[in-house]
Amino acid sequence: SSTTTSTRPSRGRLVIHGTGDVSLDPDYIPSLVEHGYEFAWSGVGDLFASDSLTVVNLECPVSTNGSPLQKEFTFRCDPAAMPVMAAAGVEVANLANNHSRDYGVEAMLDSLEHLRAAGVQPVGVGVDARAAHQPAILEVDGWRIAVLGFGGVVPSHDWLARPDHPGMADGDDLDSMAAAVAAAAGVADLVVVSVHWGVELGTEPDPGDVERARAMVAAGADIIFGHHSHRLNPLTLVDGKPVAWGLGNFVWPRLSEAGARTAVAQVVVEPDGSMSACLLPAEIVESGHPRLTSAPPVCPDDGT
Repeated sequence: SSTTTSTRPSRGRLVIHGTGDVSLDPDYIPSLVEHGYEFAWSGVGDLFASDSLTVVNLECPVSTNGSPLQKEFTFRCDPAAMPVMAAAGVEVANLANNHSRDYGVEAMLDSLEHLRAAGVQPVGVGVDARAAHQPAILEVDGWRIAVLGFGGVVPSHDWLARPDHPGMADGDDLDSMAAAVAAAAGVADLVVVSVHWGVELGTEPDPGDVERARAMVAAGADIIFGHHSHRLNPLTLVDGKPVAWGLGNFVWPRLSEAGARTAVAQVVVEPDGSMSACLLPAEIVESGHPRLTSAPPVCPDDGT
């Protein structure tokens, strides 16, 4: 009997970027109407277009359907902004956050269609729990990368996906998060997690989130991009894996100096799997327009 061995493509060097909160709501950021949706991305040049993978947290449903819920802030993204985001180099958008259902379930599920039609893979929400925990799978330079989304800032329990109920992947539940990560690690070479967690305006990781990060890394997560607090948090290693605890605002109104200070997390994965990571400093110089504050983008000396 003869044996056949499948030859794997040789792996290249990966450059992966993650950002915090992105809003493409023209009512919330009128400057995007004035300047066009390219304005959201022009401050980073070709950083995302020339890398291996870019993951953002999209803080709004992408739909013209539905009606706003009774809550303090309700956001809605313009479907016309999605092809522009894709052209800027964004491949994956996390929707597991406290705004994806601002206009109801129909608008949340409509977001999946608009993103996919534009060429952006949505993660973190779905028609049921299985779909919400399904990773986006990307083949890049000989690597198979899985990206997962979780939302731990839950406006009410019915926002969570269940076996027979649409919603988002629970970002508080250690067991289901670890199980989803382990399943993704079983089919991919690299697992990237985008997770909405933390305390509003907090600048250091929450102890509960440190526990979640440890559990996800133990289950096979390689890179974790956190967001929600609207403030930039540090990037550190958890058992050797880079965790950006809070990436702050990104495409967002400039509401304060502290809220305008942000960064892009950059992780470089060498062909042998070794990684280096840092935060590329950026600033929301005017509403809806983040700009890298060093050109060309250079990791600070105190980067991990």
